Amino acid sequence: MAAVPLGLTGANPVTDASSYQRISGEGSSWSANALDAMRVNVQQFGITVDYNPTGSTSGRKNFLNGTVDFAASDIPFQFNPEDGSAPENPAPGSYAYMPITAGGTAFMYNLRINGQRVTNLRLSGENAAKIFTGAITVWNDPAIAADNPGLTLPARNIVPVVRSEGSGSTAQLTAWMIDRHPQIWQAYCERSGRAPACGQTSFYPTIPGMIAQNGDLGVSGYVSQGFAEGAIGYVNYSYALGTQFPVVKLLNAAGFYTEPTPENVAVSLLKARINTDESNPARYLTQDLSGVYTDTDPRSYQLSSYSYLILPTRVGGQFNEAKGRTLGAFAYYAMCQAQQQSASLGYSPMPVNLVEASFEQIRKIPGVEVQNIDIAQCDNPTFSADGTNVLATSAPQPKACDARGPLQCSDGTAGLANVPTPVNAAAQGGTAPATGGAAAGAGGAPATGGGAAQGSGAPATGGGSTATGGAPATGGGSTGSGGGSATGGGSTGTAGGTATGGAVDPATGAVTDPVTGLVIVPGGSGTVDPETGLVAGAPACDPSTGVGCAATGQNPTAGQVAVGAVASTVIPETTPWDASIAFVVLVILLVLAVVIVPAVAWRRFSGGVPT
Repeated sequence: MAAVPLGLTGANPVTDASSYQRISGEGSSWSANALDAMRVNVQQFGITVDYNPTGSTSGRKNFLNGTVDFAASDIPFQFNPEDGSAPENPAPGSYAYMPITAGGTAFMYNLRINGQRVTNLRLSGENAAKIFTGAITVWNDPAIAADNPGLTLPARNIVPVVRSEGSGSTAQLTAWMIDRHPQIWQAYCERSGRAPACGQTSFYPTIPGMIAQNGDLGVSGYVSQGFAEGAIGYVNYSYALGTQFPVVKLLNAAGFYTEPTPENVAVSLLKARINTDESNPARYLTQDLSGVYTDTDPRSYQLSSYSYLILPTRVGGQFNEAKGRTLGAFAYYAMCQAQQQSASLGYSPMPVNLVEASFEQIRKIPGVEVQNIDIAQCDNPTFSADGTNVLATSAPQPKACDARGPLQCSDGTAGLANVPTPVNAAAQGGTAPATGGAAAGAGGAPATGGGAAQGSGAPATGGGSTATGGAPATGGGSTGSGGGSATGGGSTGTAGGTATGGAVDPATGAVTDPVTGLVIVPGGSGTVDPETGLVAGAPACDPSTGVGCAATGQNPTAGQVAVGAVASTVIPETTPWDASIAFVVLVILLVLAVVIVPAVAWRRFSGGVPT
C-alpha cells in the first residue's frame, strides 16, 4: 500500500502500512532542509521519521552508540582524524553509505553600501580563505575590491561566523582550503593554537573576532540579524534561500564567479570521483572532490559536494528488522520522488549513477522490502530515461560580466536573486552569456577577445544610466543619497546643490559623487520632467521598488530611488504669478465666508425677519 503510492515500479504492494515503526536519525544540518521535506512528505504513507540536525560528528557518534536508527553525515567515518580527535571505528560490515543530497556550501553574508543591501558580492577562493583565517579583516580591503570592480565597499569589519560543533561542512571547507590554499590554512592553524594537527577538521579553530554558532540554522540565523552587518558564514545554499539572503559568487578555475545553484552543482559534481570498489565498504560511494576544485567548466562551483545517509546493515542497539522495513521504504522514496523537490530547496538532485548504486545499498538494510525499480521510471529530474544528466546539460553559461576582470554583474544571488545591486559605470556591460568560452588565460584572467566582450555595449541589468544610443554613460551610474540637482536637469536634490566635491565631466557636464562613484547626468536623456519626476525618454521601471528605473529617475509611487538613480526629491517649480493668483482666490473666499455664513446662520436659528 505504501510502495504503490511511492511510485516505485516493480515494488510489491504492502497492505499493512500501520506496521511501519517510527525511526530516528541524527546528524548533518547541511542536508537537514532536504531531509525535513522528505520526512513531511512520507507521513502520508504512514511513515514517521524523526531527525535531529546536531551535526555530522554527533550523528556518526550516536549511530555507533546505537541510539539512532540511521545517521546523516557530510563526510565518512573518520578512522584516522587529522585534527587529533578520537578515531571512529565502526564494526566492519555494520553500515553502508547512501548519497542522499547534493549541494553547495555557500558563503552567506550581510553587507550594505550606503544603506542598500549588497547582493552581488564576489570573492576569489584565496580571499574567502583569508577571511575565514583572519588574514583579511575589513570589507574594503584592496584584495576584495579587486574582486568587485563595480562596488565601493565600506570600511566595515568582517565578522566570520563558523560552526561551533563537529560539522561536516567545516570538514569540507577545511579540506578545500588545505587543497587549494595550504599556506593560508597552515599559518592560521598555527596562529590559532591547533598545530601540529593542521589537517582536515570537523571542529573549526576560532580566534578573537569570530563568532561560532551551532548548525547551519545557527549560522544563517546569526548572519541574517540586523545587528550582524559585516558578518559572513558558511551554510548550505538552501539556508540562504530560506532566509532570503545573498551568497558570494566564488571564483572558479575557469575564471568565472559563480554561485551554487542546483544546475552549477550538477555540473561541478561530474568531476567528483566516486569510490566504486564494493570490496571496501568503508569507502564505497564516498567522494574525492579534488577534481571539482579545479574544474575548468565556466559553470562550476568549487564547494560542491554530497552528503550521505549512513544505513545499518546489521540488527543491533535499538534497530531491528521492523525498523529496517520503514527505513528501506523511506530510502527508496528519497532516491526518486523526493529528488523532484531538491532544486526548489536549493539542493541538486542526485545523478543516475549514484541513484542506481544507492538502490544496491538499500538492499543491505535488514528487513527491507526490496523493490526492483526501473531506473527509467524513477521520478528524478536530474536524468532522462536514457540516464543523461539533464541538469548538467541544461545549466546556463555564466554572463560575461561574471568573468574575472573589469566588469561586474549587478544581478542578485540566492534568496535575493531578484534584487540587483547597482555597479559603478566603468564595470557595467557584458550581460550576455559568455559564449565562445571566455576561457581563463594565464593567472585565471579571462582570455582577451573571449566571450567576456560579448554584449559589452549594453547596460548592465538593473544598472545605472546609459548615454544616448545605449552605450554606458561616461562615468555612468547615478548619485547616491544626498546628491543634488544636475545642472540644467530640472530637479532639486534633497540637500540642494550638486554632490559635495563632485567632479564635473567637461564633455558631458555630469557630476560624479566622490563617495559612491555615481553620476548625475544633466540635460539630454537625463533631463527630469518637473511634473512627474521621471527622466524624459527613460524606460519604465518597477513602480513598487524603483528597480530598473533609468538614469536620474525617481520612483514617484513608492518614493524610493531607482537602482542607478539620483537620490533627489523633485519639487515642481512655482512662479510668482502662480502664487499671486492663489492669494487672490484665497482672499475672495474669505470675504464670501464673512458675508454669507453669518446671514445663513441667523436665518437658520432665528426663523428669519418677520414680514
